[in-house]
Amino acid sequence: MAVFKRAKSGMPAAKSDLSVILLEGRDMIEQVGEAHGERWGLGTADSWAVDQAAGIIRWTFTDKTADAPVQILGSFNASASTWLWAWANESVLPDLRTDSERVRAWAHANGHTNLAQPKIGADAQSAATLAAIAFRVTGATGFYRGPGATITTFMTFGPVTITTSEGESETFTINASH
Repeated sequence: MAVFKRAKSGMPAAKSDLSVILLEGRDMIEQVGEAHGERWGLGTADSWAVDQAAGIIRWTFTDKTADAPVQILGSFNASASTWLWAWANESVLPDLRTDSERVRAWAHANGHTNLAQPKIGADAQSAATLAAIAFRVTGATGFYRGPGATITTFMTFGPVTITTSEGESETFTINASH
C-alpha cells in the first residue's frame, strides 16, 4: 500500500514544474511524518543522534530505540541565515551526501542552477522549501528535521528498526509508489 500519491511517475518533473515538485514534497513530508509518528513516535523521542561512520540515525525513547539508515540533505544556520547543502559540507562524510548530490545533479540537469549553489541565503521558511524540493527529488521515505541550538539539520532516512527495551525488534518500511 502506498503511503502517498504522486502526480507523475519516476523522477520529478522538469524546470517548469518546480512549484508542483515543492507542493508534492511538502505533501510527502507531511504524509510520511504522520505514518512514522503513528507507528513508532517520530517527533517524540527523548533524544536523537547520527552516527556518520555507521550511516545511521538513532532516536531514543524511554522504552525503545528506533534506528534507520540516514542521508543528510543540508543544514540551516539561523544565526547566519544560510542553507548549506551536505555535498558542500566537509563535516558530512561522503556516504551521507548521496541524496544531496542527487539533488545537485537534478538541479543542473533541469536548469535550476540556483538550487545547485553550495551555500544559499535562507530563512527558516526557505530552508524548509529547499528540504521539501530535495525530499521530492530523492523519493525518500523518511524525513527528519534535527533541531540544534543554531543549526537545524535536514535528513532523509530509510526503513526504521524499532527495538524495545526487552530486545524485541521489528522494521517499519514505507512503500512509496513512484
